[in-house]
Amino acid sequence: MEFSLWESLLLGVMVLGIIFWMRPGIKASMNVSRNAKSDWVGLLIPIGFVIMFVFFLVAMV
Repeated sequence: MEFSLWESLLLGVMVLGIIFWMRPGIKASMNVSRNAKSDWVGLLIPIGFVIMFVFFLVAMV
């Protein structure tokens, strides 16, 4: 699907508008995430469950 020129320009303007509209929230969340302690266990446990589930699905085939 190919966009015409005016559709591409309108899409670009909309994306820039959304970025500028959400910039204060993004900036605040970046500051909060810099000061937060890292929680690698909270990330690795769900990834491990997903990997085990994929292995289970492959083994069932």
